[in-house]
Amino acid sequence: MEGRKSIDLNKTVYNLCRDDSGIIDILKDLGFKDIGKPGILETAGRFMTITAGAKMKGINLEDIKKEFISRGYSIAE
Repeated sequence: MEGRKSIDLNKTVYNLCRDDSGIIDILKDLGFKDIGKPGILETAGRFMTITAGAKMKGINLEDIKKEFISRGYSIAE
């Protein structure tokens, strides 16, 4: 869709947040509280994807997708 940002759930959290810093706040709101801690994005974020993080944290991936869509993103998978 025109005007929407796209988020690729197969990219690492580090790369996603580097390209769009607003993603950090969305992830915090979704329950990824550690993403804001110093060093986490630069360490775990370099290999962790949102999909893998959701599985690890027990967060429903469909809820994550809905939240990003409601905030103006399209999902690339």
